Amino acid sequence: MSNLVQQFRQYSEWRSRVVAALQDFRSWIHESEMSDVLTGQGISRLLERLVDDKLKIAFIAEFSRGKSELINAIFFAEYGQRILPSSVGRTTMCPTELLYDENFPPCIRLLPIETRSESLSVNDYREQHHSWTVLPLDITSAGGMLEAFKQMSMTRRVMMSDAKLYGLFDDDDPDMMMDMDASGMVEISRWRHAIINFPHPLLKQGLVIVDTPGLNAIGTEPELTLNLIPDAHAVLFILAADTGVTKSDINIWRNYIGTGSGRMVVLNKIDSMWDELRSEDEFEEQLARQVISVSHLLSVHPRQIFTVSAQKGLVAKIHKDKQLLMKSRLMQLESALSEQLIPSKKKIIRDQINKDIQSMLAVQHTVLNARYRGVLEQMTELKSLRGKNKNVVGLMMKRVGIEKQEFDQSLLKLQATRTVFSRLSAEVFTGLGMDVLKEEITRTRAAMKNSVFSAGLLDAVRDFFIRTKKNLKLANEKTDEIVVMMDVMYKKFSAEHGLTLPAPMGFSLKKYCDELDGIQLIFQKQFGAVTLLTSPRVVLMEKFFDSIANRVKQSFLSANQDMGAWQKVVMAPLEAQIREHKLQLKNRMQSIERIHTATGSLEEKIVMFEQMQAALDAKKIALSRLETALLTALADESGSFRVAA
Repeated sequence: MSNLVQQFRQYSEWRSRVVAALQDFRSWIHESEMSDVLTGQGISRLLERLVDDKLKIAFIAEFSRGKSELINAIFFAEYGQRILPSSVGRTTMCPTELLYDENFPPCIRLLPIETRSESLSVNDYREQHHSWTVLPLDITSAGGMLEAFKQMSMTRRVMMSDAKLYGLFDDDDPDMMMDMDASGMVEISRWRHAIINFPHPLLKQGLVIVDTPGLNAIGTEPELTLNLIPDAHAVLFILAADTGVTKSDINIWRNYIGTGSGRMVVLNKIDSMWDELRSEDEFEEQLARQVISVSHLLSVHPRQIFTVSAQKGLVAKIHKDKQLLMKSRLMQLESALSEQLIPSKKKIIRDQINKDIQSMLAVQHTVLNARYRGVLEQMTELKSLRGKNKNVVGLMMKRVGIEKQEFDQSLLKLQATRTVFSRLSAEVFTGLGMDVLKEEITRTRAAMKNSVFSAGLLDAVRDFFIRTKKNLKLANEKTDEIVVMMDVMYKKFSAEHGLTLPAPMGFSLKKYCDELDGIQLIFQKQFGAVTLLTSPRVVLMEKFFDSIANRVKQSFLSANQDMGAWQKVVMAPLEAQIREHKLQLKNRMQSIERIHTATGSLEEKIVMFEQMQAALDAKKIALSRLETALLTALADESGSFRVAA
């Protein structure tokens, strides 16, 4: 088992342990009558995030660089033969995702190239199942799977006018003109996008492999530049060791790949440089010069460049040839992926979950402490009544009544603050709302359609980003106001009523502002320097905007969901304290009233509160154990355990 496969399985096992600890926590709060709607929703969100967590690796290269062979060597060698087609020429004609979705049987879903004539992105089509051609996948036959996977290399010939309609033909590209036959027909991919649903153990654990066609497709399929590549946790850019870096390689690296973490350059086919007439030292020296050249041309550190022979690595794994495997250097690449990619991914998901868990635990501790403090106060009051006459009990009833009145008056003031909270929340969603975004998208599409000149098209999209970023910025400013207001309210309420409240959970939309900046940067790299657009480029820009609109909608939808969840949670600790304080005041009044009318019940009440104190002590211990189990599961690197409360 390779180090990469082992690390990924350990990562999957880690997620399973965190899921188990969360499920234990959910069971306990339900059985202990500590649950509330918000905590339940919070745990469900965390469980969904862990179950749906994906690790995406994208492979990008010009054709005949051994990209598909590298995927075979790293992930599918145990099948004893190639799974993805790998031969001379182009074997992957459309962007392809290898993943596992239990909602579908093993199959290949293919999106026809004709869908490029519509103003819908690939993401728009994902839920339109009728738009896809579905082919069954026989996972019991490696040969059968290989034949099925050959669909990704299928092409068709269409008229040049159709190719232009799909945004796949440019009159200014001499290579495309050379491919056109005497009847004006050109060859294009039969499919726009492919999704292979394959129950491979790693894919079932959340790995997603993105296989891309040649470099030209990166500029023509917005799905790659706006979604698949930016969302990938690792991008492997494959070059041929014997040819090095071409001009198109440099362009793609600088414009689409070179920014972000998890970027690696793979110099493949080093076996083409093996030469019996050349010494090992000479080979190493030649390879080192090639690495330095690539490092200089791509402005990347040499440690991000890996020299391998995917073909020899695959053969070595199939035949269990350790010497050849070492010579292929495939293990060094796999080790780098496992050591850089998986730990960084794990840290991201761990930090996200830890923040939410700490918030939920704080609410639980707040409620328990409030109940405990209330029981102690009532027990102290009752013990002070031993031997006292009814007048003293009456005075105590009066004092509790005054406390209740003061608390009720504070709640009236709090209601005014809640009104401001509701107003600010509504203002946040005014700029963040999906209806506002849809209006901006419609407005931009209309401006592009009515524009006669290239500058008008560019201005329409630039104005879209200006307005959308302004809306997002205003929403973020309102969010900051809410955070400040909640902090003041928490401190004031704690001081007035002796409550112990944690600081309210912070929130910011900066993540989505940065995401919007990133989307705009991709557009600027693609079209920013354009002064005159040909008809095919106009078609491409329109399709790019369709994908931009879809990507921004996804971002805004996530922002809305996060904002809505935060608005529910930010008030939770305070509301929990209010509920507990009101309940404790009510219980105190009822207890004293009963003692006022029947003094013989005093000792019974004291015993009852002592029992309640013991039960709360047990709950505090159980909560501490669950907290330890959750945080240990998050921090754990290996092994398995389950702590029951």
